Amino acid sequence: MMKLFKRKKTSGRSRGTVGILAGLLVASAVIRIASDVGPVMAAAAQKTEAVEEPVKPAPAKSEEPSHEELSAMLRAFEAREKRIKQQELQIEKRMNALAVADRKIEDRLAELKAAEAELRATLALASTAAEDDLARLTAVYENMKPKTAAALFQEMAPEFAAGFLGRMRPDSAAAVMAGMPPEAAYRVSAILAGRNANVPKN
Repeated sequence: MMKLFKRKKTSGRSRGTVGILAGLLVASAVIRIASDVGPVMAAAAQKTEAVEEPVKPAPAKSEEPSHEELSAMLRAFEAREKRIKQQELQIEKRMNALAVADRKIEDRLAELKAAEAELRATLALASTAAEDDLARLTAVYENMKPKTAAALFQEMAPEFAAGFLGRMRPDSAAAVMAGMPPEAAYRVSAILAGRNANVPKN
């Protein structure tokens, strides 16, 4: 019974065979690992190179305008300058027209002022001359004989006769009216009384 449980002694040859087999297995595993790791390492290297490779910037778009754009801008500027010059010419023409109109108005106003002054002087002269004429004619009637003056006043319109009699001295006017017919003297007296009635009294 004890013999069954005794460990058999292995020979040196068996141990050598087992070692060879183990070495072959290890070598096969190493080869497999190497074959699997190779592509993985290559891919990783490519990825690393792709990551580390500097990214080239995209070419910047040229900001300089093209020849057509420059030509269009130049034409637009020229058209604008032309419009501005035309507007300036129109404004200048209007200003010149206004200046001419102002000068004409000033000249016309000066003419009107001169004409007004001349008219006033003429009216003043005419009024003075008329007053002088009336004063001289009144003095003539006063110096006439009452009977002769009464005959003249009798032929005058009552308003006209009353005007001269009102300017005469009271004694001369009374003598003339005494020589007039009663009806003519009454009409003249009524006109004189009406004028005196309109005179304000204190």
